[in-house]
Amino acid sequence: MRGKLLFLGGLAAGFVLGSRAGREKYEEIRANAQKLWDHPTVQEAAGVAQAQANKLYTEGKDKLQSSKLGEKLGATHATTSASTDELLAPSDNFSGSKGSSGSL
Repeated sequence: MRGKLLFLGGLAAGFVLGSRAGREKYEEIRANAQKLWDHPTVQEAAGVAQAQANKLYTEGKDKLQSSKLGEKLGATHATTSASTDELLAPSDNFSGSKGSSGSL
């Protein structure tokens, strides 16, 4: 399924970039993509994916901290300017909130 989505995304991007239809066709494609993104089913799937990513991140972080490597990283943690949490924290950019800028 992921391969199909990537293919369709590439196809759409190629059409937009290579199209001679102009700005009107581009705006139509962009509006359709935004309508698709705002669809409740897509938003639900995005929420599920975000929750799974957060769970995996937390589990991985806990495993790393309990390992010997995590202990070594903890010792050097005080000398770095940015913490591991700040560097590895999952971004909330893909939460799909309707308050976003609306760009895809």
